[in-house]
Amino acid sequence: MKVTVDFEECLKDSPRFRATIEDVELDVAELESKLDKLIKLCIGMIDAGRAYNMANKQFVNGIRDLALQSTKDTMIESTLTKFAESLQEMNNYHTILFDQAQRSIKSQLQTFVKEDLRKFKETKKHFDKVSEEKEVALVKNAQVPRSKQHEVEEATSILTTTRKCFRHIALDYVLQINVLQSKRRSEILKSMLSFMYAHLTFFHQGYDLFSELQPLMKQLSDQLDQLVVDSAKDKRDMEQKHSTIQQKAALQDLFNEDTKLEYNVDTENGIAMEGYLFKRASNAFKSWNRKKADNIRRWFSIQNSQLVYQKKFKDNLTVVVEDLRLCTVKPVEDIERRFCFEVVSPTKSCVMQADSENLRQAWIKAVQNSIATAFRENGEEPAPKLDKKSSASLGSLDSGAETRSLKAESALQRVLSIPGNDTCCDCGQTEPRWASINLGITLCIECSGIHRSLGVHNSKVRSLTLDSWEPELLKLMCELGNGVINRIYEARREEMGERKPQPGDPRQEIEAYIRAKYVEKKFVLKPTAMEQRSKVTALSKQDKRPRGIVEFLPPRPPPPTPKLRTTSSTTAAASGQEVRRDSLFCPDELDSLFSYFDTSSKLRSLRSADSGIQNSTDGSREMLASTPSSNSPSEPELPESESPVGYQRRESPPVFSELTDFSPGLLLYWASCACSLPDMAEALAHGADVNWVNTEDCNRTPLIQAVQGGSLITCEFLLQNAAIVDQQDIRGRGPLHHATILGHTGQVCLFLKRGAKQNAVDTDGRSPLSIAVEAANADIVTLLRLARMNEEMREQEGTYGQPEDDTCKEIFRDFSQMASNHPEKLNRF
Repeated sequence: MKVTVDFEECLKDSPRFRATIEDVELDVAELESKLDKLIKLCIGMIDAGRAYNMANKQFVNGIRDLALQSTKDTMIESTLTKFAESLQEMNNYHTILFDQAQRSIKSQLQTFVKEDLRKFKETKKHFDKVSEEKEVALVKNAQVPRSKQHEVEEATSILTTTRKCFRHIALDYVLQINVLQSKRRSEILKSMLSFMYAHLTFFHQGYDLFSELQPLMKQLSDQLDQLVVDSAKDKRDMEQKHSTIQQKAALQDLFNEDTKLEYNVDTENGIAMEGYLFKRASNAFKSWNRKKADNIRRWFSIQNSQLVYQKKFKDNLTVVVEDLRLCTVKPVEDIERRFCFEVVSPTKSCVMQADSENLRQAWIKAVQNSIATAFRENGEEPAPKLDKKSSASLGSLDSGAETRSLKAESALQRVLSIPGNDTCCDCGQTEPRWASINLGITLCIECSGIHRSLGVHNSKVRSLTLDSWEPELLKLMCELGNGVINRIYEARREEMGERKPQPGDPRQEIEAYIRAKYVEKKFVLKPTAMEQRSKVTALSKQDKRPRGIVEFLPPRPPPPTPKLRTTSSTTAAASGQEVRRDSLFCPDELDSLFSYFDTSSKLRSLRSADSGIQNSTDGSREMLASTPSSNSPSEPELPESESPVGYQRRESPPVFSELTDFSPGLLLYWASCACSLPDMAEALAHGADVNWVNTEDCNRTPLIQAVQGGSLITCEFLLQNAAIVDQQDIRGRGPLHHATILGHTGQVCLFLKRGAKQNAVDTDGRSPLSIAVEAANADIVTLLRLARMNEEMREQEGTYGQPEDDTCKEIFRDFSQMASNHPEKLNRF
């Protein structure tokens, strides 16, 4: 420790010591002033920040209110809702930042000022007092006459005592000064470092949040450009329509003609005529009520052979005449009012007044036409009565006509429907809106922030409301869930007496618990040796691979004749069975598809090294839309010994050595083959390497075993936990090779989306494309060719490494949807 004031100088009480003390006292006084100012500024900043958070919260509530008001416009509602959620999260981050500022700057520095500086001041007072007493004793001792021996002894005694006291107090004062100078540095730097770390966390969380929101914002920006164009076009159209109607109204005013309503008895909603009419009261006085015209003016309509009216749009319909076939209509001339006509039924008559003679004639003609139409359509059967409680909409008043809109189930609804997922996996907070996709759990916003700090190798956080979800990932979330993961990661929690955090607990406690749970894996229960052996043995017995020396490729099928193909399809169609095409695309679609990618002359001349098929439109279509010929020179025929008929199945014990120690990698290996996600999650919890290599089974990996198991979500789970998509076995075959050999189209699509190398070759020199061509699997050939052509096109255009083409992306998305939701449609045979 660096000494500010020397202890030896303290004993001497030299001028140098006094000068040093004076400098230190001035420095401490200035330090206290600066710290008080900084604390006040921090308090002001915190108060202003809380006021800003309150105003920001009100602003977010205003956005939510605007979104609720815009329920009819789904684009505005969904966008504003997502933006409001993001801004609310940022507001929460601001609150955390200001709380950290209060703890690190205000509280910590105030403690330093109130305790350490106050102690320094008290010690300084004692030092000044004893210094004065020492000076007085020295002066008194110097002034005592030699002759007065008793005064000499008294002065000497006082001086000796005072010097001892001074030395003690001075040493304490110097110690306090040196300690204060050392602690000053640590306290100030510690508080500022904590404050800066709070800022780092705040901006990191904000960056992550808006990085997740960026795709939506980009999509909205693109849509806004189109909306501006559409808005300008709509404005121009409306101005033209406005001008046309204005000219039409001017001509009508010029010739003094009333507006003639067009009517059509064949309209879909059944309305033959509609408009405002005055209705005479049906009471004994037959009055028109001149003072309150709105009480007798109604909106009349003729529909479904009935005459009805309503006062306001949302009012129930009032039926005037239930069946027009039993009525007659005639003009009325013997009353005082003009433009009146009467509809007479067997039970009553109703007199109504139009606004002009032309409108009266139109209404009379409409009633007559409706009567004739009702007789033609219904004969003598009574007309159906109108439901008076039906909607007052002018578009359709038939109570039997209902419109149903089916809205796709959102990711949030599907994931939260899993038992246990309706609360946060770690703290129990209700209505979680975040998820850890590699663990398969739901999280609240606070726990999601802690999971982000763990790193993506431990937890990958995604929003259930703001992010888009791939079908295979959504299905993975629905297969796992909080219950499954907590049974693994909290197996020993109660045994160890560990308390699970609750909503509202301090963030430090929740963070410590989450780190202990997922990073240290403190509560994971390690199975016994017997349990290990039985579990691995049981999983290994589910291996579906044929036991042989060599794994062979599927044989090329013989070429079917056109006649047989037509007969087979016709027979299947006649029997009601679904006929599966060789590819999901018809030949015309393939022509258009590959002509879209073949945009340069260089691409048209490129030949595929794996299949030997020219990269032209016609060649690609022929390869994909029809079954390859057995005489094709691109691939040699498999010898009989290498066909599935030529090798013998042999039942052999599982490929793993005797268990002496628990091997999480071996458990993951066989669990992947058995498609057991809980066992895979347990293996990872025990520390299994997701890329573990089984040297006793041809260097296969868990991902290759997952391909053998045939489960798409098992592969997705491993890839989300950092499995290498191109890791090869001893024969140089990666997961893409094995998925192609087995004809698993969904897995091929998944691996290509994850960047698998489609041009990789095994030790036999075969690529996935040549294997797919040999097996005549048109769907997989389509995916591999599209992936290769997209890559070649990007290289040709100098955009290598950029996002893939939109058309290619759409096709892969279609395959992903089908593989996740309708895998039976991708079955090869």
